[in-house]
Amino acid sequence: MKSNKSIGVFDSGFGGLDILRMIIKKLPEYNYIYLGDTARAPYGTRSRELIYKFTQEAVEFLFKHNCELIILACNTASSDALRKIQREYLPKFFPKQRVLGVVIPAAEEAAKKTKSNRIGIIATEATISSKSFQREILKVNPKVKIFQKACPLLVPIVEAGEQNSILAEIALKKCLTPLFKFRIDTLILGCTHYGLLENKIKKITPSNIFIISERDIIPKKLKEYLIHHPAIEKKITKKRKILFFTTDLSNRFVRLGNKFFCKSIKVKKIKI
Repeated sequence: MKSNKSIGVFDSGFGGLDILRMIIKKLPEYNYIYLGDTARAPYGTRSRELIYKFTQEAVEFLFKHNCELIILACNTASSDALRKIQREYLPKFFPKQRVLGVVIPAAEEAAKKTKSNRIGIIATEATISSKSFQREILKVNPKVKIFQKACPLLVPIVEAGEQNSILAEIALKKCLTPLFKFRIDTLILGCTHYGLLENKIKKITPSNIFIISERDIIPKKLKEYLIHHPAIEKKITKKRKILFFTTDLSNRFVRLGNKFFCKSIKVKKIKI
């Protein structure tokens, strides 16, 4: 009997649930497995070596649970681990499977949208220090000037479910105001958690600045990828089943998970 194959979505915490929700909205027919490494989140202040180790363990778990394709819905993992996963880990252990990230699609979209060639980026410390967005944007448009700001407070605020609080507004103003002084016309929300702050970000951001949120870009890019890779697409089971796993199950995870996914979810705790 043919085993069910799924699309895996991995994040260090809750932000990827927002990405998964939007992917399912656009591509509802497939099976999905979500893994949140909440026991070790956030990744943004970890060393590159540790980020790779955690990401590799998550990828291995998802492949062993019959994922054909994995989306790293985590900018820190996409920045600091994806290339090594693709170049070293996959060829050796899972040569037929694929792992994709969120940085390249967002970077390409920003490079296309900017008119003034001045792009701002807010992200975690690890993503900013990796210069991954900078590298990918300049591949598309070498004339772009890039202005980056690490915002270490935002992920803990979102993870605490405080995205609508005054504290969130204060932290966002502190992050964004310095970037606006550089006359940017495009702003990348370089962390999947930031999609949950998008409404507040829009209120703070001048109307002439185009905001790029990964929850809008990734579903569209995934659909295009599956169209261009029919051999992979045909392997993925179309039974609309979704499984949720976490490394630290708590009442808080269930409460916030339901909120971020916009419906009730049943989560199983696992060890990786």
